[in-house]
Amino acid sequence: MAIIKPEQLAFLDWEFGVFFHFGIRTFCEGHRDWDGAEMPLSAFDPADLCCDEWIETARDAGAKYAVLVCKHHDGFANWPSACTSYSVRHTPWKNGRGDVVREFTDACRKYGVKIGLYYSPAQFGSVHMDAKAYDDYFIRQIRELLTGYGRIDYLWFDGCGSEGHQYDTARIVAQIRACQPEILLFNMWDPDTRWIGNEAGVADSPNKLMVGALGAQRFLPAECDCRMREENWFFSETDAHTVKTLDELMGLYYLSVGRGANLLLNVGPDRRGRLPEADKAMLLEFGKTIRAQFAHPIACECTREAKTLTLAITPQPVNHVVLSETITEDEIEAFAVCAFPHPYGDPICVYRGTTIGHKAICAFPTIKTGRLEIRLDREKAVTAEAHYIRRY
Repeated sequence: MAIIKPEQLAFLDWEFGVFFHFGIRTFCEGHRDWDGAEMPLSAFDPADLCCDEWIETARDAGAKYAVLVCKHHDGFANWPSACTSYSVRHTPWKNGRGDVVREFTDACRKYGVKIGLYYSPAQFGSVHMDAKAYDDYFIRQIRELLTGYGRIDYLWFDGCGSEGHQYDTARIVAQIRACQPEILLFNMWDPDTRWIGNEAGVADSPNKLMVGALGAQRFLPAECDCRMREENWFFSETDAHTVKTLDELMGLYYLSVGRGANLLLNVGPDRRGRLPEADKAMLLEFGKTIRAQFAHPIACECTREAKTLTLAITPQPVNHVVLSETITEDEIEAFAVCAFPHPYGDPICVYRGTTIGHKAICAFPTIKTGRLEIRLDREKAVTAEAHYIRRY
């Protein structure tokens, strides 16, 4: 029997988070992953760093969690790590007395946002180091992050670049779990959540919660990560014109949260240490639109019989049904939404779906109806709400 942790169920309730790529690379225009180009410590000097602005904006956009890049592939530590000289301690910023991780975690707690920390296990040159020595360095840094900043909700490991290194995963995971027993791990080694498999922010259908992983069936909620801008995770001066439109972002929402996965949307703070205005404005508009569209479901009387859930409403236009199932190992694998046309007629199928999980947003052509039926492939507790969302 697969284990379903309370923290994993809570993760599904988070639904939407904001990713913040910020570090030495923010100040070195044109660098790419693994290019090995020099990025001098003297470059890192955000004149107006304000993590409060980042997190307040994320919260106002409806994000329940945020993830900060603490160390990317370049090895630069966004905290004064004792393990390396390549950190904020040796930069001009605040005369070496600054700590981005501290300011980020403090802001998350201030605004009630769950705390996620990103760490790249691999970095430039690590494949040439002694495996045990590198693991020791890795563990020391992770311990700094997990013992120095209070409770951390989510640890986000990026597997990129680790192909040439054999990690002592049992030792690493044991250290992590000892430091933070309730922490969620993303994607690697002893995962609690899984990567959806692309960086486009979209999930396929079906999107199962129970998946084959590490030689067994495991409960692994999926997360869809993507960039606000077309190409760059870190801030760039060249791509402000590629900030996603509201229509694109709503499409991502339907294809991630609307398919039972979480959405993690990246915004790269600029060289001031502030959010770029275009990205910030679009993030807030995105959150405002989600609230406007889904905050007020149509009043209904809900009944159920065996595998059919019935919604009785005052006859009116409807074009969305939002479903959620009680999370267990036994998952819904097929369902249909049927509407009785007003003023009379046999029911017609307006939507067919596969998995429901935490949430399934079912959009269909507008139809006036006073009764909807959700027909399930098995008897299971499912909640439903109907919406009319004006599109024109």
